[in-house]
Amino acid sequence: MAKLSPTRQKVMQHLNIVGQLQPALHVETHAPYPDEVNNAYYKAYTRSPHDVGGEPDISIRWEEKEEEEWEHNTFITCECLAWRGVWNAEERRRRQNVDLGQTIYLGMPYYGRWLLSAARILVDKQEITLTELVNKIAEVKKRYE
Repeated sequence: MAKLSPTRQKVMQHLNIVGQLQPALHVETHAPYPDEVNNAYYKAYTRSPHDVGGEPDISIRWEEKEEEEWEHNTFITCECLAWRGVWNAEERRRRQNVDLGQTIYLGMPYYGRWLLSAARILVDKQEITLTELVNKIAEVKKRYE
């Protein structure tokens, strides 16, 4: 196994700590005592995904990926919402990148964040009710069972 550079090692340590604090699948843990929260844990608790000023950067391997049908449909739906005036690009970007928090941001696929932000904005702006959204999700799930 290749040795990681010190910068990459720090970034990977940070991402691992964030994943432990708020994993995608809930793992029951106890909140640490204040004297157990070191600088790395404090940073993981408080840093948002786009708060990168002064942070070291690491290269990320580029992978070509063919979009799936649901990703195309998500993009089209979100563009239609913008065209109809439900939201603007900056509002969508803020909801899907900054407001989610680092764990959800890193744990969801790109267009998954678009879907989540679309649902939140539609409910927040009272375009649909939360009950209507939950019922529609249940209806769609039944189609694929």
